[in-house]
Amino acid sequence: MKKRSLVRFRSISESHEAFGLPKPQHPLISLVHFHESNPFNTDMAPIYDVVDFYKITFITQNSGRLKYGQDYYDYDDGSMLFIAPNQLVGTTEYNRNTYAYLLLIHPDFLLGHPLATKIRQYNYFSYSVNEALHLSSQEREIILSVFKIMEQELNSRVDEFSQEVIISQIELLLSYVNRFYKRQFITRKGVNSDVLQKTESILDEYFSSRKALDQGLPTVQFLSEQLNLSTGYLSDLLRSLIGQNAQQYIHLKLIEKAKEKLSTTNLTVSEIAFELGFEHSQSFSKLFKTKTKLSPLEFRQSFN
Repeated sequence: MKKRSLVRFRSISESHEAFGLPKPQHPLISLVHFHESNPFNTDMAPIYDVVDFYKITFITQNSGRLKYGQDYYDYDDGSMLFIAPNQLVGTTEYNRNTYAYLLLIHPDFLLGHPLATKIRQYNYFSYSVNEALHLSSQEREIILSVFKIMEQELNSRVDEFSQEVIISQIELLLSYVNRFYKRQFITRKGVNSDVLQKTESILDEYFSSRKALDQGLPTVQFLSEQLNLSTGYLSDLLRSLIGQNAQQYIHLKLIEKAKEKLSTTNLTVSEIAFELGFEHSQSFSKLFKTKTKLSPLEFRQSFN
C-alpha cells in the first residue's frame, strides 16, 4: 500500500517526473494525453499533492476514480475538473482503460496577457470535485477539438506565434466551459431548486434561533458547509436561479427577518441588530438603508 504523503509541485517538470512522464517540451505549459498506448501510471505518484499551477482534467473515457483531497469522485465520460494553484489534489486512480487529457498551465505562462487576470475570475477553478462539469456529446466534441489544436501546436515546432496561439485556445476553452456550466445549472434545475429550498430553510432556522445572537452573521462559508458545496459553486448556482450570489441572498433573508421584527415587535433597532448577528447596530442600519432606501426607524414608522 502506498505511503501517505504530501508533495508540493512548484514546477510542471517536477509533476512530470513524479508521475513518470517525459520532460515537458515547455517549462510553463504541458498537455498530456493518456490513452491506450500511453496509460496513466500511478505507481510513482504521491497520495496528495499541491500544485503551483492550473490543472485541467478532461476525461474522454472513464474506468477509474479521482481522489480529490479526502474524497473519491467517479467520473462520467466527458467530464472536466479544474484546479487552481495551491489547491490540495489527490492522486488519480485510473486503470488502463481510462483515457484523459491533462493540461497544466503555470501562471507565468500567461504574464502580460489579459487572461492572466481573467482566469482568476472563473469560479469553477474553486469548485469541489462533486461539482465537476459533465459535458453533453456535442459539448464533448467541441472541447475535444480545442484540446487537439493545443496538442498539435505544443507538439509542433515552437515559433514566435506559439504562445499567442496556445493562449487564445486556452481562453476559448475556458469560455466554452463557462457557457457549459451555465447550461448545467439550467438542465439540473430540479436538483438546484432543492438546494435553494435548503438554503432558505437553513437561513430561516439560523435567524429564528439564537444562532445569530451567539455566532454572529451567517457567512457564505457556513452555508456552503451546511450544503456540502463549495462557496463558488453555491454563489454561481444561486445567481443562475435568482440572479443573486450567496452573499446577496444572505442579505435578502436578513432584511426580510429585520422587516418582520420591525413590524411585529417593540424591540429597539439595537436589539434587533444584535439578534440578527450584528456587533454594531450602525452596521445593521447602514445595510438596511442600502437595501430598502429607508432607515430601520423610517421603515417602522411607514409601516405603522
